[in-house]
Amino acid sequence: MIETGQTAPDFTLPRDGGETLTLSAQKPQKVVLYFYPKDDTPGCTKEAIGFSEQLDAFTAAGATVIGVSKDSVKKHDKFRDKHSLTVALVSDEEGTVCEDWGTWVEKKMYGKTYMGIERATFVIDGEGVVRNIWRKVKVPGHVEEVLEAVKAL
Repeated sequence: MIETGQTAPDFTLPRDGGETLTLSAQKPQKVVLYFYPKDDTPGCTKEAIGFSEQLDAFTAAGATVIGVSKDSVKKHDKFRDKHSLTVALVSDEEGTVCEDWGTWVEKKMYGKTYMGIERATFVIDGEGVVRNIWRKVKVPGHVEEVLEAVKAL
């Protein structure tokens, strides 16, 4: 389980648009790394649109925003285009990054237990250290809360 003060586990993953993204290559920028269950579902769409709408404010605060799910790059491209998203969306189809970050968890819905991605957000400083963590994120107000944390770094 990732904790504040820990060095962020590095990764290189394919991203929307066909390029790759390496977390450590984002230094010295701050990074907002958010994990979400699935492209084009109601909560995930609201969250992605919220981060996209505030991307200029995050950029002004010296941060980049990266969304992670197990969806394919092709699905990310459709999701991005459908909702005019401007944040980077990386594909963790193998689930190794979700495992490394502790967001691949047991979930329950309608009495059934299954494995899925926990909606979680991490703020990483320009040195690559995790400074803030939100787990079991509720979407309303979350983007604003994360932006305030980034500004406070």
